[in-house]
Amino acid sequence: MEPRLHEELDELKQRLLEMAARVETNIELAAHGLRDHNEMALASVVEQDAEVDIAELQIDEACIALLAQQQPVGRDLRFIATTLKIVKDLERVGDIAKNIAKHGLSLCRESVPASYPGDLSRMTRVARDLLHQALDAFVREDSELARKVIEGDDEVDQLHRENVAHLIKLMVADSGLVSPMTQYLAVNKFLERIGDHSSNIAAMVVYMVEGRDIRHLKKQQRMRDAG
Repeated sequence: MEPRLHEELDELKQRLLEMAARVETNIELAAHGLRDHNEMALASVVEQDAEVDIAELQIDEACIALLAQQQPVGRDLRFIATTLKIVKDLERVGDIAKNIAKHGLSLCRESVPASYPGDLSRMTRVARDLLHQALDAFVREDSELARKVIEGDDEVDQLHRENVAHLIKLMVADSGLVSPMTQYLAVNKFLERIGDHSSNIAAMVVYMVEGRDIRHLKKQQRMRDAG
């Protein structure tokens, strides 16, 4: 690898990790704000999402410049291609944190805010951990860990299904909970999407390390199992 290209790829990785740290912080703030009905924390997530969007654009531009100026090949090329994919998933997770915060703000305005369903806390923790592990796999260039993340997304999907059933049960039992539980249903879906994006990131890590695209293998296996 050319020394200059090596430096620029290291800088690109650092930019991506800084963006990832900001996204993870926003998820944490949104989760705590939602649970504690903390309007200040929730509002800060909405405001800080602009920084995530700016970071995405800057990283995209850096990737395109590297492709044009350095013309990388092999693993270096796969690293840049992976970064372009990961940054998009991170931006979408940032949007998810913002949307969770917006639902939290709506819940804060309820006349009697409903208590935070305990099962959502577990799902938040699992989804957040999956994202962190996917990013750790990227940093360590660890395709084995990346595959574990992809398998771990099944737990998030299962928790999503269980939470839907639980939240609907609460609404049926008490019509006064329909409005807040509808908000929590939306949050539940957003958390499920964090698992999906973490799985996408992990699949791109496998591609970066091994040169093998496995993004659709899990979906294909599920279709075969269903058939």
